[in-house]
Amino acid sequence: MGRWRNLLLAIAFIPLPGWAQAEGGMTLEQVAQTRAVTRAAISPDGGRVAYVLSVPRRPGVDPDGRAHSELHVVDRAGHSRGYVTGETTVGALDWFPDGRHIAFLSRREGKGTTGLYRIPVDGGEARRVAGLETNVTAFGLSPDGRQVALLGQEPEDTDTKALRDKGFSQKVYEEDWRAVGLWIAPLGEGEGSPRRVAVDGSVQSVHWSPAGDRLALVVTPRQLTDDTLVFARVRIIDLQGRELGRVDNPGKLGDLAWSPDGAHLAIISAADENDPREGRLTVVGNTGGEQRDLLPGLEGHVWSVAWQDADTLLYVSHEGVQTRLGAIGVGGGDGRTVLAAEGPVWNAVSASSNGELALVGHSPAHPAEVFHLGAGESRARQLTDSNPWLAGVRLARQEVVRYTARDGLELEGLLVHPLERRGDGRVPLILVVHGGPESHYSNGWLTGYSQPAQPAAARGFASFFPNYRASTGRGVEFSKLDYGRPGMEQFDDLVDGVAHLVDIGLVDRDRVGITGGSYGGYASAWGATWYSEHFAAAVMFVGISDQASLVTSGDIPWEQYLVHMGTWPWEDPEMFRQASPVTHAQKSRTPTLILHGEDDPRVPVGQSYMMYRYLKLAGQAPVRLVLYPGEGHGNARAASRWDYSLRLMRWMEHYLNGPGGDPPPYQLDYRLPEAEAGS
Repeated sequence: MGRWRNLLLAIAFIPLPGWAQAEGGMTLEQVAQTRAVTRAAISPDGGRVAYVLSVPRRPGVDPDGRAHSELHVVDRAGHSRGYVTGETTVGALDWFPDGRHIAFLSRREGKGTTGLYRIPVDGGEARRVAGLETNVTAFGLSPDGRQVALLGQEPEDTDTKALRDKGFSQKVYEEDWRAVGLWIAPLGEGEGSPRRVAVDGSVQSVHWSPAGDRLALVVTPRQLTDDTLVFARVRIIDLQGRELGRVDNPGKLGDLAWSPDGAHLAIISAADENDPREGRLTVVGNTGGEQRDLLPGLEGHVWSVAWQDADTLLYVSHEGVQTRLGAIGVGGGDGRTVLAAEGPVWNAVSASSNGELALVGHSPAHPAEVFHLGAGESRARQLTDSNPWLAGVRLARQEVVRYTARDGLELEGLLVHPLERRGDGRVPLILVVHGGPESHYSNGWLTGYSQPAQPAAARGFASFFPNYRASTGRGVEFSKLDYGRPGMEQFDDLVDGVAHLVDIGLVDRDRVGITGGSYGGYASAWGATWYSEHFAAAVMFVGISDQASLVTSGDIPWEQYLVHMGTWPWEDPEMFRQASPVTHAQKSRTPTLILHGEDDPRVPVGQSYMMYRYLKLAGQAPVRLVLYPGEGHGNARAASRWDYSLRLMRWMEHYLNGPGGDPPPYQLDYRLPEAEAGS
């Protein structure tokens, strides 16, 4: 194994054949080994931060699969220690009230299901303290640490299991779902069995009040994706399951957080049922009721909330391409900025009882890391460095670009320059379009397996990440600008952004490629058809090709209707037809690479089959379809990600810098290390 590791590290700095690589620039191999912090929780006294570190598997070296997730703890001085590491999966985590133990979800060796574990921070092994017949999906500790609320899917009944074991494995679509239930389990000496708490519906999250007498739940009518997106509602119950109150929030939901005294519940919510993304910071009393928006008119989106004290909320607000850490009183007054909208992009905030904060943040120089902000301090300190090798990598310059769309709307995006440029020579461009469209790019770390901005820069490409109309980060009104108008003005914004980069003398208009996943895949298909004259290459990932069949075959028809379309295919068939890239396939002159996970429930793989066949039959430009067995709406396994990265960059190289014409061979040289003899 040691030899394999050395071989993989050795090739990490070798460019693939035929690709001009700037010395010291980032490589795709390095992208594949990049680690990132995914969640963090500060201890009650603020002295330590527990965090989950995502550690990718090494393609061709480790058994294939998703990235491992490890439990680490770092102190105020930046001394970090791994607690649960290696071939493991750590999920949600929290501190016990005593500050001496950490609770986390994991599936450990010898246990068939995910359960709750407790590990002492001053030394000792992790011990399973609670579990269910099925996987525990979420938990909430009682304020005294002596009980825990557990969520898990209802067990399959014995008759159904017996029939399935005899080969009756049929699935009844959208009917044979099993609800996620709620249990309360004792912790400590003489632990007993979990007690079932009856809840009407399927429970998505649980939050134990600091007062100890009630739980806030997010509940959906059914355990279907559509329900979890647009029909989730807040319910407040006592420990026996009796309803104490409810919140009839109008649409999508984000984080919930109780005030330290249990008197108020903060809820990140949509403004209305047509709001594409939760982002309003609201508060209710401990029995629910009507939500009060604490930041009315905010031209941004709140994505994380915590309480500084019983009267003050802390929140992370995404505003444009930056984020801001703010504070506001529970009554809506005394608003202030704690950390200005500059520097790292904050993903989440966690608060201790003494006012110290942990934040997860990233920047153009590094992926997500743990930061600490002491009480009264004005600058957050970075505590972790999960990728020390990045210090030896030359990273290309990244800047905010602002431009005006053809109808006068002011827009912005992020430009990653080529690492090296010959004088004022024009360069090839990869236009990277985000999904959603209720999402946006922030001025932080942009490089990943499906958008390799820094490796592309090392090969002489510029990459542009536009926040087109209907992106988040600019308030509710802006995010609704595409309502009932898919693929119209918002995709004009993409072409206008490219035109701006051409006009300032940076980009060669004849060497522009477009790529993106999901809604970004839809944009890529649009660029390859309707806007084909603007793009010399397209890479479409899990994208939309036919809007009507997407609504009728995907798993989010009501989300599509409520926040995007505003109508059904039978009510306005012409709109759906015109908004579908396959309708315009005859216009395509753009070589198009289509990639899709075969098990994608969100944008079913049939969308890519249709796009491929339409373009193939049109016969105007090369097209290739690559499918990933076992993958869903985005690739999760190391091998699938590595394959994707190589294919994306080779397609762009071939058609923007290379000979063009017929596609490159479909086989890839993965440059994997050879196994040791006898292994």
